[in-house]
Amino acid sequence: MLYVVATPIGNLSDITLRALEVLKGVDVVAAEDTRHSGLLLKHFETKKPFVSYHEHNEAVRTAELVDRLAGGENVALITDAGTPGLSDPGVRLIRECIIRGLPFTIIPGPSSILTALLGSGFSTEKFSFRGFLPVKSGRRERELRIATEREETTLFFESPYRLLKTLRACSIIMPERQLCIARELTKKFEEFRHGTAAELVAHYEAHPAKGEIVLVVSGV
Repeated sequence: MLYVVATPIGNLSDITLRALEVLKGVDVVAAEDTRHSGLLLKHFETKKPFVSYHEHNEAVRTAELVDRLAGGENVALITDAGTPGLSDPGVRLIRECIIRGLPFTIIPGPSSILTALLGSGFSTEKFSFRGFLPVKSGRRERELRIATEREETTLFFESPYRLLKTLRACSIIMPERQLCIARELTKKFEEFRHGTAAELVAHYEAHPAKGEIVLVVSGV
């Protein structure tokens, strides 16, 4: 069985009892960053063999893990935070299990996407998650323009190092639109900051952002 296991996005207490049970029972853990995940398992007094599974070795590791699954092993797939396959490796392995008829299950848990959506206070009736905003300014602005044309709430992952550039682009593309910066979710300095792009630029120029960021754009 392949277990796709969601892990905490910040607060370690958010791990589920089922996730701990699975991690203690599998034969091997496939992890995006084995050092990072090693600290997680150590915190919960669990010791398991690790294999790395990230964007640079996903194809090769998928073939290896499928063979291990076919041989009767139980494998847990985890990422650094949240659910594997959502802007992180994982979908390829799930697809191979479907093609090969190998059993798999998803162990749900913390989600930065849903946490940010609820914390924004914007409509949850319809929403669109667009992954990481592109690094190149032209593609980034194109994504932001698409968000302005949507009726539903739109969410993006963004780096703290590019946040001000993105907000300045928003001040031109969507100057009146309400935005929310969801930052350091579930951690001690968790923040949901709302406002127009110009208001947010003024704040983050004075108080540079740190940590993981979800940019939430309200719908029309």
